[in-house]
Amino acid sequence: MKRRWLISLLLFSFVFSACQTPSIPDVPTSTPEPGATDIPAATETLAAESSLGVEAEALAGITVDVWHPWYGVPASLFDSQVAEFNSVNSWGILVRARSFQNFTELYEQAGAAVHGPDRPDVVVGLPEYAVEWHAQEAVVDLNPYLSDPVYGLSGPEIADFPAVFWEQDQVGDVRLGMPAQRTARLLLYNQTWASELGYENPPATAQEFQEQACKANLSMRADEDPQNDGRGGWLIDTHPVTALSWLLAFGGGAQESSGFRFLTPENIEAARFVKGLSEDSCAWRTQNLEPLTRFVDRSALFATASLDDLPDLARAFASAGSFDEWTVLPFPGAEGSVLVIYGSSYIMFESDDAEQLAAWLFVRWLLSPENQADWVNSAGLFPLQASTMSLLADYAAGHPQWVGAVNLLPQGHTTPQLAAWRTVRVALGDGFTFMFRVDTPVGQVPTMLAQLDAIVTDLDK
Repeated sequence: MKRRWLISLLLFSFVFSACQTPSIPDVPTSTPEPGATDIPAATETLAAESSLGVEAEALAGITVDVWHPWYGVPASLFDSQVAEFNSVNSWGILVRARSFQNFTELYEQAGAAVHGPDRPDVVVGLPEYAVEWHAQEAVVDLNPYLSDPVYGLSGPEIADFPAVFWEQDQVGDVRLGMPAQRTARLLLYNQTWASELGYENPPATAQEFQEQACKANLSMRADEDPQNDGRGGWLIDTHPVTALSWLLAFGGGAQESSGFRFLTPENIEAARFVKGLSEDSCAWRTQNLEPLTRFVDRSALFATASLDDLPDLARAFASAGSFDEWTVLPFPGAEGSVLVIYGSSYIMFESDDAEQLAAWLFVRWLLSPENQADWVNSAGLFPLQASTMSLLADYAAGHPQWVGAVNLLPQGHTTPQLAAWRTVRVALGDGFTFMFRVDTPVGQVPTMLAQLDAIVTDLDK
């Protein structure tokens, strides 16, 4: 596989060398599913009867092993939550957490252990991992747990999750996970500079985006510094989710039925648009400084960042002594705008009935609004439930751009619900990188997309 991937990258290279404080928003929620009665507290008498066939006494002493990809502050927070659960849960369940260096190591280790005696009970992994492991008959369908009259979630509790978060883990009639973290790739927009250029509103369409980006470049050309004549517009970013966002914004995308396809009219239009920005000097690449630094120093009217970058960006503006107002935007297309939501999920591996219930009870506890508020305060990602917002007034007051991102959730799209997205996303990012790095002409965009289709086919072999 690794050799084929290197060959594909060489093919890519060959082809292209030749040629202000806001009010707290309401988080949009999903349509409630048929649910169960409200969950009783752990200390209450359970009047309903569970359909899971496990007596509460059978949970005492069960150990739940959880594997996750976090380190540093997130790992410390998770460890503290594990310790709290071990202390307060009334069933006598003991949770043990194991940290891996990153998602790749986690995927490899969990995949190797999927049917072994040392497999974990819960993995904090990407949804595409769950699709692959489900095909290996290793993942627990969580729908019976969600609908259980004693241990499940009620309809209003399910509706508390925004639809775009909830849908990512539902594949057909099977629920392969529960949201753990959700983030997005966002466009950054300097409102103060845009106002000076004559624009009072952010761009709502691709045409308006192009107009403002090119106007920013013209302002650079009009000054006395010839070194900045290529700057001013969108600071190019080829992150796979950025590339997918542009494709979706033009009505295209990566997934077609149960596979992938990139050579489509919509994707051609999207790729031609972003590459055309570069050819017209309305988008540019930075070689030295961090991209966010270039946004702060007004070398770019637009840049791209992840949700968790926003606190660092706010500090960078403060450190630079800049009073520019800036905000976040979705990716504009021909008729509307798009935001791609992605992130990790709690995935349960099959074991015995009692152990699976113990694992579910831990996952359910993690998803309480109080626990989720701790994660937002620590990591700056999306709140997973609307009810969490009532606990985040202080955070929202100090992070207006984060509030802006939360308000964009109705425009959210999910990443492809296919196991191969794990590798295809890398190919997509590399394809867009080559397109800019070797200065592929706009006319060669269909060739690039056809080559991307060929690479994806090779990856499936």
